[in-house]
Amino acid sequence: MNRGDDRPYTVDADTEAPLSQPGWRGRAREWRPVAALLRAIETGQGGVVLVEGCSGMGKTLLLHKATEAAMRTEIAVAHGAADELGRLAPLAPLVTALDAPALMSPEPTTGSAADLRLALVERLRALLEERVGQGPILITLDDLHWADPTTQLVLRSLLPELTSYPLGWILARTSAIGDPGVDRLFELLEREGADRIVLGPLDDLAVAEIAFDTLGATPGPDILEMAAEAKGNPFLLVEMLRTCKLEGMVEVAGGSARLTSPASVRVGARSPLVSLSAPTRRLIQVAGILGRSFSVDDLAEMLGEPVDALLPGLAEAVRAGIVVPAVDRLTFRHDLLWRVVTDMISEPVRTALQRQAGCMLLRRGAVVPAAAHFMRCARIGDTRALDGLDRAAQAVLPYSPQSAVDLAMRALELTGAADPDLLARTATAVEALTAAGRLAEAIESARAALRRAPPGPWTDRMRCELASVLLQSGRAAEAVAEAEGLLAQHDLDDDLRGVAELTVFHGLLALHDFGRGRARANAILTDRAGHKDTALVGALLLRSHIAWEEARAADAFRDVHEAVRVASTGSAAARRAHPRLFLIRCLFGVGWYAEAESVIQAAAADFETYGPTSHVADPAFFRACVSLATGRPDDAAAEAEAGLKAADEMGAYAYALLGLATLAILELRRGNVEAAAGHIEHIEAKLQAAHGPMYGSAWSAWADALVREAQGGPERAMEALATCYSDLRSRRWMLMLEPNAAAWMTRTALAAGRRSAATRIVETARQIAHDNPGFPSLAASAAHAHGILHGDATALAEAAAHHSDPWGAASAAEDLGVLLISDVPDGACDSDTKAAIARFDEATDGYVKIGALRDAARTRARLRNLGVRRRHWTYANRPDTGWDSLTDTERSVATFVSQGLTNRQVATQMFLSPHTVSFHLRQVFRKLGITSRVELARNAPPQETSANDG
Repeated sequence: MNRGDDRPYTVDADTEAPLSQPGWRGRAREWRPVAALLRAIETGQGGVVLVEGCSGMGKTLLLHKATEAAMRTEIAVAHGAADELGRLAPLAPLVTALDAPALMSPEPTTGSAADLRLALVERLRALLEERVGQGPILITLDDLHWADPTTQLVLRSLLPELTSYPLGWILARTSAIGDPGVDRLFELLEREGADRIVLGPLDDLAVAEIAFDTLGATPGPDILEMAAEAKGNPFLLVEMLRTCKLEGMVEVAGGSARLTSPASVRVGARSPLVSLSAPTRRLIQVAGILGRSFSVDDLAEMLGEPVDALLPGLAEAVRAGIVVPAVDRLTFRHDLLWRVVTDMISEPVRTALQRQAGCMLLRRGAVVPAAAHFMRCARIGDTRALDGLDRAAQAVLPYSPQSAVDLAMRALELTGAADPDLLARTATAVEALTAAGRLAEAIESARAALRRAPPGPWTDRMRCELASVLLQSGRAAEAVAEAEGLLAQHDLDDDLRGVAELTVFHGLLALHDFGRGRARANAILTDRAGHKDTALVGALLLRSHIAWEEARAADAFRDVHEAVRVASTGSAAARRAHPRLFLIRCLFGVGWYAEAESVIQAAAADFETYGPTSHVADPAFFRACVSLATGRPDDAAAEAEAGLKAADEMGAYAYALLGLATLAILELRRGNVEAAAGHIEHIEAKLQAAHGPMYGSAWSAWADALVREAQGGPERAMEALATCYSDLRSRRWMLMLEPNAAAWMTRTALAAGRRSAATRIVETARQIAHDNPGFPSLAASAAHAHGILHGDATALAEAAAHHSDPWGAASAAEDLGVLLISDVPDGACDSDTKAAIARFDEATDGYVKIGALRDAARTRARLRNLGVRRRHWTYANRPDTGWDSLTDTERSVATFVSQGLTNRQVATQMFLSPHTVSFHLRQVFRKLGITSRVELARNAPPQETSANDG
């Protein structure tokens, strides 16, 4: 990173447009977004500019000019570029730009099996927040059409969240080249507010202007006809015109230029090389094998010469404009020029040079760059190349599974059927395919290998892996069958036996087949010393699930707490069972929300350390549920939306139903029935498109029932929960999952004229409360349902006082008000009526505080029927803008940020995710009409200012 000088400078879109440069005549419009970005960085804001063009010259010139302009200010500059040969190296452009190779260092405690992509995102977030704390930064990344999958992931995830810092980005690529994932990256960033500059082919006027600039005279018709061969590509056009001028093919007379002999684009592209001396041409060709950008030390070793012997040739190449300095490396001035150089080498020679380069890099331990060469030159049975590919696949697997897939599959293509390493390479390929989410291919590869492999330790490991992949792909019955077949072997390795047992337990959970699992779990837990921690965690989790389904909360908590303890102090495989996820669901069901938030924080730390990325969004989804239950609707929406955004970025939809259900319930409470129905439709689409298990279907059914009742009445609502009304096991699960379900389902069944169904709900809730005396929220739920069915005012008052969920408490107060006036003649005014009015007021206040405007409107209507009119307060009585418009959470975020804390530091302080802090901060900026942390700190009120209710 380079700091600019101390001269004051202000970017001006008109004066700083590089109009004098060939290829930029008439393109001030393309410069203006860059100038605006630099001005924003100077004032403490961030932003993103996307640049794409049909050739590299225009975008490269734009990045160069932006860098020059930034370095005249106090803006630090960092530059990186992707490379076709470097696509296998995770995060290569950013590691280069930030000069931070330590980003890729694995955690010493994780082991090679850990998925470190989440950790990598967080490391980079912390590094960028640290660097920008030292001053404003502009980061330019060129040639992103060759960006590796991890770079794409990080840019998708972090850039929208870092716009509150004085951190600017210019991302450039050449159109119609590279990975479709880069298209997705640019589209996402543009939706998030990035400016997009498209440098199309030059028009006829620009071509004529460039010809005038290059030749120093007005181009004649023959020159313009020749120039048309460049098809608007500024690089080809300029090279062709320069060649014609240097080789005396242009005659200038009377201010006009004409050709003296025919010329073509091909001549323009090759002519700089033709003019080189033979030794320099050889030197440049070998350099081209190393990549578009290359190290002088590498080139010297390839040529077998000392560095000083290369100086004359390199100086000649620089003078000819073939290569240009780039920090500690040299780079070919244009991608097309590099390709022309390498194309001049015959295929056999190029292959031999690529192998030489791969072996050189492998000797140094640079396994990933070496593998990029071996991918192109290796032949079947090339042991040296195969060793490089094997080592590179293992090196990148924790950071970039997709790159590991490319390496592992290429290694398999080069492996002969009799090669003793075939099975090990297949195992690596299956592991990489699994980590990349390509589960069907992983299953196919594993089964094909098992058909060929003889019985033995490798076969056992592959069968264990196959069972795990089948489970992840939603094929639980097949997974259990594969794992049980493996467990039937008497000589199975103890570690594999433990993993297979864990797979069986997870599979039986997915199948809800607790009959087979109970005896197995009890047997393992009776003989703990004879089993691995993975088996113990699986047994404890299954037994906890059984206890929860049977409404034995204390037993469920005992086993799940023990599973968390065993996993936390055990192996990485045991930790990756993530028993905290079930613990969170249990805590939510009994209304222990503070404890749930603490466990969510611990689970998030585990996901970052051990992966997989399929869990990246889970903490946000669980926080959304807790926020909704505790009456913090804005926080719930922020968490749900942040979780869905992360899920889309990572393809991590395991618990996405929780986020969508939360949003549906929030919109319904706000009175936006159509929007709520839209979220239910999204749930249905997710379930239909799922390629693996999705959790939270019971809670999404609960949200669906709420929406159906609003749209079509109680009968439609009961259709969504038909199984819960008719089946005891499903009914217990729902009542243990959602504290408000018992009362709502009772009321809905009565409204539909189905008293027997209501009675079943009440009886089940009563039994649950009776069997679980240590859980007050279960007692409150049962009392609420009983009060509705039997008209018991005492029970309803008890529920209103003891519900852990504020919406449930307000609902109980409303039900009590309805009961109190049900037997009062119209127009009468007795103590019951006064008590009912008080209860309706209580319910209205409760609903308003948590943003349940639809419910509040209903209780106001009840009050009006009693002749009482209350002022119609808006949600939390907050204005739309200004400091008084902020929720409690938004105010806390604003306070911490104004004190100089980074988003990650704020997240740690508030038990949130950085994603969610960023979401809240954007809301703060919108409400305050500001755009940067600098403005926030400048305008922050004194800390003692009270916050509004959230």
